[in-house]
Amino acid sequence: MRLRSIKMQLIASVLLVELVSALLGTGLAVLYERHARFHAFDIMLRGRADSLLGAVQDAEDTQDNVMLDGSEINLPKEDLYEVWDQDLRVLGHSAGWRIAPNAGEFATSAKPFQKIRVMGEGYRTIRIDGVRVVDPGDKGGGVLRHVTIVYGSPTSPIWEAVWGAVYFYGVTSMLLVVLTGLGMYWLLRRGLAPLDELAVQASGLSVDSWGFVPSSRVRETAELAPLAKALETAMQGLERSFTQQHRFVSDAAHELKTAVAVIKSSLQLLAMKPRSAKEYQAGLERCQDDCSRMEEIVAKMLTLARIESSLSGEKRASSVLSTDVAEVVKRVAGQLETYAELNKVGVELSVPASVTLDIEEEELELLCSNLLMNALQHSKQSDVVRVTGRSMGVWLELIVADEGSGIEAEYLPYVFDRFYRNDPSRSRRTGGTGLGLAICKAIVAKAKGSLELTSKSGSGTTAIVRLRLERDFIAWDSTRASEPAQKQENQSL
Repeated sequence: MRLRSIKMQLIASVLLVELVSALLGTGLAVLYERHARFHAFDIMLRGRADSLLGAVQDAEDTQDNVMLDGSEINLPKEDLYEVWDQDLRVLGHSAGWRIAPNAGEFATSAKPFQKIRVMGEGYRTIRIDGVRVVDPGDKGGGVLRHVTIVYGSPTSPIWEAVWGAVYFYGVTSMLLVVLTGLGMYWLLRRGLAPLDELAVQASGLSVDSWGFVPSSRVRETAELAPLAKALETAMQGLERSFTQQHRFVSDAAHELKTAVAVIKSSLQLLAMKPRSAKEYQAGLERCQDDCSRMEEIVAKMLTLARIESSLSGEKRASSVLSTDVAEVVKRVAGQLETYAELNKVGVELSVPASVTLDIEEEELELLCSNLLMNALQHSKQSDVVRVTGRSMGVWLELIVADEGSGIEAEYLPYVFDRFYRNDPSRSRRTGGTGLGLAICKAIVAKAKGSLELTSKSGSGTTAIVRLRLERDFIAWDSTRASEPAQKQENQSL
């Protein structure tokens, strides 16, 4: 596929516009020059014709005729003229008079200006009608004699001047187009340099190279800054996703390898020598526990993959979900009641009734179960785990707080990573897989909420979940909140 340069397209487009503008400018200049020069030419013709009229004198005869006094004529030799009186009697003409139309045709023509050709050369002629007074001192003011003059001059000098102007304007315009084209090429190269830098930096991206740091010129360019920011964010997200995926696969393989190795070693230990039925039963129970643990890991991995898949690709149906949070929390607490009693940990629930959330019920149950189980596992005997909820505008804030040993500040940024354990020995004791909080984070992200974990070593841990309330509940709650104000207004009335 042939590549096209934006830079060259811009230069070609601008140069084409400049060329068209230059041609139009030259054409308009030519029209103006032609009009101005022919206008001056017509004024010159009229002036010379008037000078011929001034050369018409009294013939000093008995018929009071007029004549053309040649001594007062001083006109260019290439010009043509003829003068006749009202009786179409020729009073005089130039030496080169070769006009095709006769005098009668000029006398009857209504056009003051005409174009003719004499000996193959173009002429422009003017016809003027004048009056001369013979014997103006006589009684009655003299005799009026009408005189007609046709005067012509070659137009070749005018056209030479016009074409000279065309040549000047054309050469000047082309020179300006070339100079501005070179200047524009330099300016466009300089102006589009950030785009070239962005293209070079983007071409260096690959599966093995995720580093994308736009230059300051790219960041300071208004048209490129959003694209550079989007690419930078996308590359960082992809790098983070690939890194998490790689770590996830590595951690999953490690977890499953450990479980398989434990099962294999238990079976090898049983096969080393004959065992009693009780020993075989104990060994099989250990293998079954390890298989259950491995099954739990796989199940949680599948759950996490399903949630993240729906979060990144599949769009949820437009219908609004309606899940009763109090009912779900109560059901989860009932399921973990036995575990809490065995560990002598109290559970207190304080969640408002009839509050509905825009989230799937199964996912909310899994979220509450993981958070509550995590709090129970990390609590000591006689501790109390408190689950509280409160409405805050369009959000419900669900808080799960324990009184356990807490998490040190240096480990808090990693608690939502998959298979992360800041205390591996405790995790083995409690049976954790390191996927619970990662699943919680994915569920909350899918619901477009937020999950925050705060902890202080020795003072317990608090998980704060913010989830959006279901829209019908928000409308109902706002209506209910306005009822006291309406009642008060009615009472005042």
